[in-house]
Amino acid sequence: MNKYKITFLTTILGLLSAVAYSQEAQQQVEMADAMRQSGKIYVVVAVLCIVFLGIVAYLISIDRKVSRLESKMKDNK
Repeated sequence: MNKYKITFLTTILGLLSAVAYSQEAQQQVEMADAMRQSGKIYVVVAVLCIVFLGIVAYLISIDRKVSRLESKMKDNK
């Protein structure tokens, strides 16, 4: 196997085990429970969705601009 593949696989497996361990260690998150009870968690989720949609829209607009520039470059050749 390639040296980089082994390093990549080791890193992925290490991260997966760290995630599993962190989920075991934190069975109850007090902040999340408090936010759920007061209804603020929905505000957080809404803001995250808006930010995500904004980033997606920005990436789509950049892709369209790059496509237009590529087509102009093909036409000029």
